[in-house]
Amino acid sequence: MARVLGEVCGAAVSGPRVRFGPSPTGFLHLGGLRTALYNYIFAKQQRGTFVLRVEDTDQSRVVPGAAESIEDMLHWAGIPPDESPRRGGAFGPYQQSLRLDLYRAASEVLLDRGAAYRCFCTPQRLELLRKEALRNQQTPRYDNRCRHLTTKEVAEKLEQGLDWVVRFRLERGVQPFQDLVYGWNKHEVAEVEGDPVILKGDGFPTYHLANVVDDHHMGISHVLRGTEWLTSTSKHLLLYKAFGWEPPQFGHLPLLLNKDGSKLSKRQGDIFLERFAQEGYLPEALLDMITNCGSGFAGKQMGRTLEELISQFEIGRITTHSALLDLEKLPEFNRMHLTHHIEDERLRQKLTQELQLLVEQVYGDQQVDKEVLEKDYVEQVLLLRKGHVTHLKDLVSGSYSYLWVRPSVSREQLQTISAEVDEIGKLVLGLMTKSTAVWTIEELNKDLRNLQKETKQTKYSSMMKLLRLALSGQQHGPSVAEMMVTLGPREVCGRIRKALCS
Repeated sequence: MARVLGEVCGAAVSGPRVRFGPSPTGFLHLGGLRTALYNYIFAKQQRGTFVLRVEDTDQSRVVPGAAESIEDMLHWAGIPPDESPRRGGAFGPYQQSLRLDLYRAASEVLLDRGAAYRCFCTPQRLELLRKEALRNQQTPRYDNRCRHLTTKEVAEKLEQGLDWVVRFRLERGVQPFQDLVYGWNKHEVAEVEGDPVILKGDGFPTYHLANVVDDHHMGISHVLRGTEWLTSTSKHLLLYKAFGWEPPQFGHLPLLLNKDGSKLSKRQGDIFLERFAQEGYLPEALLDMITNCGSGFAGKQMGRTLEELISQFEIGRITTHSALLDLEKLPEFNRMHLTHHIEDERLRQKLTQELQLLVEQVYGDQQVDKEVLEKDYVEQVLLLRKGHVTHLKDLVSGSYSYLWVRPSVSREQLQTISAEVDEIGKLVLGLMTKSTAVWTIEELNKDLRNLQKETKQTKYSSMMKLLRLALSGQQHGPSVAEMMVTLGPREVCGRIRKALCS
């Protein structure tokens, strides 16, 4: 499947070359991420090249900053391009608005060969054609009127200074092609469409010309794109034929839909990667979720890393069924991958640094003791809370504030709960200093119940209330045993002694 070593436009290429070509009309969403991911996985598995090409030929819809944000999000997701507008490469520029001379030259080639023609129809005439078709309950299509202009008529119109566009001559009898996902296909586009515009009056190409020209000149060997382009592929193959170029292999990916079968919409607002990054989701969780709900792998399996996705991917396993996305499952995917990060020593170091920054941001104005920002303590919190939190930021929520801010609790406050403050304190301190203490929540709960039996008049519920207040300054939150396990013996003893002496 890999391309044989050769040259494209003077540059040596080896292995498959694939591209992700987003339009910077908005920011990267889950549908775009999925297309980029499949291209990245395919390239890395085949030791090929993943290209990011910004397709900004529709200048009226370009959103400032969107192109830069898309590349940023690919890096955040862990699937950075090998060649891109920012990174460069031997086949640039990687932004279509900077390649206009190439498209003009290509359109001139087609005009000279009679495969394309200048069209002088006004927008008003085209609008009348559209309205007439709709009135007759027909699909609007261009009637190919200018296809039949003579060379003399074209010259006269050019002398008059009339505006024009370039249209491609669609021919009947297209050849079938074998799609990597959908199998053998062909669409007689000439029977259902008018000749398409390939170069607009402003000198910018349409998608059809720009992609064919760029895929050829950039040495793209495989085009993996959304299934919405499947019916246009025969049209693109006609363009390849007109140029005399060898086409790439095509594979069309089934749609990524909401779990109710509706289309993902940019208006939803909750499908953009920036939102997931801001809310603290791990990119691995997103990659895992959007591949788990689709196909291309041996089976559905939560918790796969990017390396596992690359090793397990088989393009022949991609089915034509739409992938149904259930965003309600994302927290569970994130919890699983956060647990994996905590278990991995290298990744845990990064999480430790991130959590230290979060603590300073959230509790920095509350006189956080430097000891609770020490690496060993923060790392211990991560290890003890793995599997219990969905996001890293959960550990700086109100219910976990006791981890970072030592409470200011007076002895008098504790005495309002029980007069046996000193006795309870001594019992707990003794328990904490036992070398045989088993630091699990279950065992600690048993030990605390046994301690309560050594008090004279304090009920178990009152003892727990007292200890929770001494340890956290809160009346509600995690169980006392959970607090003690997370804080560790040294910190528990320090807080109890401080409360007894206040």
